[in-house]
Amino acid sequence: PARSFAPRRPAPRSAIGSAPRVVVSVRDLVARGFISVRSGGSRSISSARTLSDGNLPAIAPSSSACRLEDDPSRERSPLIGIEPPSSLAPRCPARTGGEIGLMGITPHPEFAKNKWVYIAYGHQEATGEKDARGRERVKIDVRVMRLRESEGKFIEDKLIISGFPAQSNHAGCLLRFGPDGKLYITTGEMFRRELSQDMTSLGGKTLRLNDDGSVPEDNPFVKTANARPEIWSLGHRNAQGMDWQPGTGVMYQVEHGPSGEAGTGGDELNRVEKGKNYGWTTIHHKQSQDGLEHPLAEWSPAIAPSQLLFYTGDAIPALKGKLLFTALGGLGGNKRPGVYVISLDAAGAVTGQTRILTSLGRLRAIAQGPDGALYVSTSNRDGRGRPADSDDRILRITAKPAGK
Repeated sequence: PARSFAPRRPAPRSAIGSAPRVVVSVRDLVARGFISVRSGGSRSISSARTLSDGNLPAIAPSSSACRLEDDPSRERSPLIGIEPPSSLAPRCPARTGGEIGLMGITPHPEFAKNKWVYIAYGHQEATGEKDARGRERVKIDVRVMRLRESEGKFIEDKLIISGFPAQSNHAGCLLRFGPDGKLYITTGEMFRRELSQDMTSLGGKTLRLNDDGSVPEDNPFVKTANARPEIWSLGHRNAQGMDWQPGTGVMYQVEHGPSGEAGTGGDELNRVEKGKNYGWTTIHHKQSQDGLEHPLAEWSPAIAPSQLLFYTGDAIPALKGKLLFTALGGLGGNKRPGVYVISLDAAGAVTGQTRILTSLGRLRAIAQGPDGALYVSTSNRDGRGRPADSDDRILRITAKPAGK
């Protein structure tokens, strides 16, 4: 059965903002549940992540943060707000559309000790210039900030990296710590397709950093001239799901294909490895070329894949060891939303797929809780769905009891 944790009241509308700042005090910062992030001005949750110690703060209303409690009737207060600098507020209206805002979150593997949580967010600042109409010009990018829990609040700790290409769509941005303890970041190419193959740009890449933002010495392009040393893989369009297979430590990603740019569909599941090129824009869909990686699986028409995880819990035995990812369903008349369940063989090849939770509309975030349950968020209020009165929701999924 699925249990709803819909917020009782909306949070303030959000914007691409300055560095995050605490907007309220929090009584129980670390609460049992999971982390979720809402993007831009939408009311849908764009990322979900559990904490390493089983205690999980949650980030939910539009670019603000709140806890997910076991009691769905209890009001929740924001933890973090992304807002424009006050000096810009009169001249730079809040950016509330598209996919940018507070976009990604992940806790440090040693959160129980250091209380660090990392977020990806849209940032804007004045350039000191004006356009032809006399309006203030602003510079927009996506940044990663490390936050620290202190006395019941999240506070700024360190700017990890900045300068990701940014606009309302195709800005990424997923954060995850890998089994090697390094921070991995997916970035989008914001419809500037040439960025994916441009080694001087952070757009359309997977990045790998130490937890303080420095570059690991064993990154593949550290000693390559005219290449950003943060790059781990390239040739991506807009990957939004990433996890590592237990036992093998191999990274898998799902990313959005070039619907509307190069035919329809072309959504991908990839096994992502150090230094490899995943082809966009040289190849796409089922095309192949020497020196470029082609996907393990491809979907046309588009299904719009979002978050991804390997399920390792015991609460749903039929899913254990499977690769799961949420799908928004794509656009047009042949929408296929839900959670896709992928079976892999010992070599990592796809041997089967099924689709579950198909009647909830667009699904975006997915996380495994400390109880082994799955937590899934709907994304029906992002401007592309048909929301029910109860949307958007976070749903708790467990196995159906025997005999029922």
